[in-house]
Amino acid sequence: MVATLLTLFSSFTKMAQGYERTFIAVKPDGVQRGLIGEIVKRFEQRGYKLVGAKLCVPGKAHLEKHYEELKDKPFFKGLVEYMNSGPIFAMVWEGKEVVKMGRVMLGATKPQESAPGTIRGDFAIDVGRNVCHGSDSVATAKREIALWFSNAELAAYDAVEAPWVYE
Repeated sequence: MVATLLTLFSSFTKMAQGYERTFIAVKPDGVQRGLIGEIVKRFEQRGYKLVGAKLCVPGKAHLEKHYEELKDKPFFKGLVEYMNSGPIFAMVWEGKEVVKMGRVMLGATKPQESAPGTIRGDFAIDVGRNVCHGSDSVATAKREIALWFSNAELAAYDAVEAPWVYE
Protein backbone atom coordinates (compact mmCIF):
# COMPACT_ATOMS: atom_id res chain seq x y z
CA MET A 1 0.00 0.00 0.00
CA VAL A 2 2.75 2.47 0.95
CA ALA A 3 4.72 1.57 -2.19
CA THR A 4 1.62 2.18 -4.32
CA LEU A 5 1.04 5.58 -2.71
CA LEU A 6 4.70 6.56 -3.23
CA THR A 7 4.51 5.56 -6.89
CA LEU A 8 1.31 7.58 -7.36
CA PHE A 9 2.89 10.59 -5.60
CA SER A 10 5.97 10.24 -7.81
CA SER A 11 3.74 10.23 -10.92
CA PHE A 12 1.83 13.30 -9.66
CA THR A 13 5.10 15.14 -9.01
CA LYS A 14 6.36 14.34 -12.51
CA MET A 15 3.13 15.61 -14.07
CA ALA A 16 3.57 18.86 -12.12
CA GLN A 17 7.08 19.21 -13.62
CA GLY A 18 5.85 19.25 -17.22
CA TYR A 19 5.48 15.52 -17.70
CA GLU A 20 2.33 14.56 -19.50
CA ARG A 21 0.70 11.60 -21.21
CA THR A 22 -0.38 11.13 -24.80
CA PHE A 23 -2.42 8.60 -26.70
CA ILE A 24 -0.76 7.01 -29.73
CA ALA A 25 -2.45 4.33 -31.83
CA VAL A 26 -1.03 2.21 -34.61
CA LYS A 27 -3.90 2.09 -37.11
CA PRO A 28 -4.99 -1.08 -38.92
CA ASP A 29 -2.63 -0.43 -41.85
CA GLY A 30 0.34 -0.10 -39.49
CA VAL A 31 -0.63 -3.26 -37.60
CA GLN A 32 -1.09 -5.23 -40.85
CA ARG A 33 2.28 -4.01 -42.15
CA GLY A 34 4.10 -5.10 -38.98
CA LEU A 35 5.07 -1.59 -37.84
CA ILE A 36 4.11 -1.83 -34.15
CA GLY A 37 7.64 -2.67 -33.02
CA GLU A 38 9.23 0.11 -35.08
CA ILE A 39 6.84 2.72 -33.69
CA VAL A 40 7.32 1.53 -30.10
CA LYS A 41 11.09 1.52 -30.68
CA ARG A 42 11.11 5.15 -31.81
CA PHE A 43 9.22 6.35 -28.73
CA GLU A 44 11.42 4.28 -26.42
CA GLN A 45 14.60 5.51 -28.08
CA ARG A 46 13.43 9.09 -27.69
CA GLY A 47 13.23 8.44 -23.94
CA TYR A 48 9.48 8.27 -23.41
CA LYS A 49 7.93 5.75 -21.04
CA LEU A 50 5.23 3.33 -22.13
CA VAL A 51 2.54 3.17 -19.42
CA GLY A 52 -0.25 1.39 -21.30
CA ALA A 53 -0.63 -0.74 -24.42
CA LYS A 54 -3.10 -3.18 -25.93
CA LEU A 55 -4.06 -4.71 -29.24
CA CYS A 56 -7.79 -4.36 -29.76
CA VAL A 57 -10.69 -4.15 -32.18
CA PRO A 58 -12.75 -1.44 -30.45
CA GLY A 59 -15.86 -1.46 -32.65
CA LYS A 60 -17.79 1.13 -34.61
CA ALA A 61 -19.47 2.89 -31.64
CA HIS A 62 -16.13 3.33 -29.84
CA LEU A 63 -14.49 4.74 -32.97
CA GLU A 64 -17.41 7.11 -33.61
CA LYS A 65 -16.94 8.44 -30.09
CA HIS A 66 -13.17 8.74 -30.57
CA TYR A 67 -13.60 10.78 -33.76
CA GLU A 68 -16.81 12.60 -32.69
CA GLU A 69 -15.35 16.05 -33.43
CA LEU A 70 -15.11 14.99 -37.09
CA LYS A 71 -18.67 13.67 -37.39
CA ASP A 72 -19.75 16.47 -39.76
CA LYS A 73 -16.83 15.93 -42.15
CA PRO A 74 -17.48 14.11 -45.42
CA PHE A 75 -14.75 11.56 -44.69
CA PHE A 76 -16.08 10.59 -41.22
CA LYS A 77 -17.97 7.46 -42.27
CA GLY A 78 -15.02 6.14 -44.32
CA LEU A 79 -12.59 6.90 -41.49
CA VAL A 80 -14.66 4.94 -38.97
CA GLU A 81 -15.08 2.03 -41.40
CA TYR A 82 -11.35 1.96 -42.10
CA MET A 83 -10.40 2.15 -38.39
CA ASN A 84 -12.86 -0.67 -37.73
CA SER A 85 -11.33 -2.85 -40.49
CA GLY A 86 -8.70 -4.52 -38.29
CA PRO A 87 -6.87 -4.46 -35.00
CA ILE A 88 -5.47 -1.25 -33.52
CA PHE A 89 -2.48 -1.10 -31.19
CA ALA A 90 -3.39 1.54 -28.59
CA MET A 91 -0.69 3.05 -26.36
CA VAL A 92 -0.18 5.64 -23.66
CA TRP A 93 3.24 7.30 -23.46
CA GLU A 94 4.54 9.53 -20.67
CA GLY A 95 7.25 12.18 -20.60
CA LYS A 96 8.11 15.86 -20.92
CA GLU A 97 6.09 17.49 -23.70
CA VAL A 98 5.23 14.04 -25.09
CA VAL A 99 2.05 15.32 -26.80
CA LYS A 100 3.90 17.90 -28.90
CA MET A 101 6.91 15.69 -29.56
CA GLY A 102 4.71 12.70 -30.33
CA ARG A 103 3.08 14.71 -33.11
CA VAL A 104 6.50 15.76 -34.42
CA MET A 105 7.67 12.13 -34.39
CA LEU A 106 4.55 11.00 -36.27
CA GLY A 107 4.89 13.69 -38.93
CA ALA A 108 2.22 15.62 -40.80
CA THR A 109 -1.22 14.03 -41.12
CA LYS A 110 -0.73 14.06 -44.89
CA PRO A 111 2.25 11.73 -45.39
CA GLN A 112 3.38 13.56 -48.54
CA GLU A 113 3.99 16.60 -46.29
CA SER A 114 5.89 14.55 -43.66
CA ALA A 115 9.63 14.86 -43.44
CA PRO A 116 11.82 11.80 -43.88
CA GLY A 117 12.72 10.49 -40.44
CA THR A 118 9.17 10.86 -39.15
CA ILE A 119 6.99 7.78 -38.87
CA ARG A 120 4.60 8.89 -41.61
CA GLY A 121 7.47 10.27 -43.70
CA ASP A 122 9.17 6.89 -43.61
CA PHE A 123 6.18 4.52 -43.81
CA ALA A 124 3.16 6.22 -45.41
CA ILE A 125 2.06 7.67 -48.74
CA ASP A 126 -1.70 8.38 -48.56
CA VAL A 127 -3.57 10.24 -45.81
CA GLY A 128 -6.12 7.41 -45.63
CA ARG A 129 -3.32 4.99 -44.72
CA ASN A 130 -1.12 7.18 -42.53
CA VAL A 131 -0.14 4.39 -40.11
CA CYS A 132 -0.82 6.05 -36.75
CA HIS A 133 -2.86 8.46 -34.67
CA GLY A 134 -1.54 10.83 -32.03
CA SER A 135 -3.31 13.20 -29.65
CA ASP A 136 -3.13 16.81 -30.82
CA SER A 137 -3.28 18.49 -27.38
CA VAL A 138 -3.00 17.65 -23.70
CA ALA A 139 -6.78 18.02 -23.32
CA THR A 140 -7.42 15.68 -26.25
CA ALA A 141 -4.88 13.20 -24.85
CA LYS A 142 -6.72 13.08 -21.52
CA ARG A 143 -10.04 12.45 -23.28
CA GLU A 144 -8.62 9.79 -25.59
CA ILE A 145 -6.72 7.98 -22.84
CA ALA A 146 -9.88 7.84 -20.71
CA LEU A 147 -11.82 6.49 -23.71
CA TRP A 148 -9.32 3.72 -24.52
CA PHE A 149 -7.90 2.76 -21.10
CA SER A 150 -9.17 2.31 -17.56
CA ASN A 151 -6.93 3.57 -14.74
CA ALA A 152 -6.22 -0.06 -13.83
CA GLU A 153 -4.70 -0.59 -17.31
CA LEU A 154 -2.14 2.21 -16.86
CA ALA A 155 1.10 1.42 -15.06
CA ALA A 156 2.61 3.92 -12.63
CA TYR A 157 6.31 3.17 -12.20
CA ASP A 158 9.70 4.83 -12.13
CA ALA A 159 11.72 4.04 -15.24
CA VAL A 160 15.31 3.18 -14.35
CA GLU A 161 16.66 5.09 -17.36
CA ALA A 162 14.93 8.36 -16.37
CA PRO A 163 18.07 9.93 -14.80
CA TRP A 164 19.88 9.29 -18.10
CA VAL A 165 17.12 10.99 -20.10
CA TYR A 166 16.11 13.93 -17.88
CA GLU A 167 18.20 16.47 -15.99
